[in-house]
Amino acid sequence: MSAPDGSPVGAERSVGQLFASATAEMSALVHDEIALAKAQLRQDVKRGMVGGGAFTAAGAVLIFSLPMLSFALAYGIRTWSDWNLAICFLLSFAANVLVAVVLTIVGVAFSKKAKKGQGPQKVAASMKETAGVLQNAKPHPRRTAPADGAVEAVARSTS
Repeated sequence: MSAPDGSPVGAERSVGQLFASATAEMSALVHDEIALAKAQLRQDVKRGMVGGGAFTAAGAVLIFSLPMLSFALAYGIRTWSDWNLAICFLLSFAANVLVAVVLTIVGVAFSKKAKKGQGPQKVAASMKETAGVLQNAKPHPRRTAPADGAVEAVARSTS
C-alpha cells in the first residue's frame, strides 16, 4: 500500500511532501464537492422543470374547461330562473369577467410588491461593501526580531 504521492505508508516524509500531499487532497476534495453540487443542481432543475410542465398542463386543461363551466352556469341559471337563455349566457359571461377583474387586481398588487422588492440591489450593495472592506484590509504585521539579536527559546515536546 502506498500514499497518494507514491511513497510507502509509514515511511518518513518531509514537511514539503506532506504539505504537497495535503494540498493535492484538498484540491481533489474541493473539485469533488463542486461536482456534487453541480449534480445536485442539475437534479433540482430537472425536478423543477417537470413540476413547471405539470403546472402548465394543468393550467391548459383548466383554460380549455372554462367554456364548459360557462355553459353549465348558463343552463343552471336557466333551470333555476326560467329566464331567456341569452340572458343566462350574459350573466355567465359577466361572472367570468368579474373573476378576471379580481384576478387582475390581485396580480397588479403582487407585481407592485415585486417591483418594490430590493433583494438583488441589497445583495449587490453588500457585495460592494465587502469588496471595499477587503481592498482596504492590510495583512497582520509580523513580530519583529529583538534588536539585540536575542532569540526566544521555544519549548518542544520530546515525544
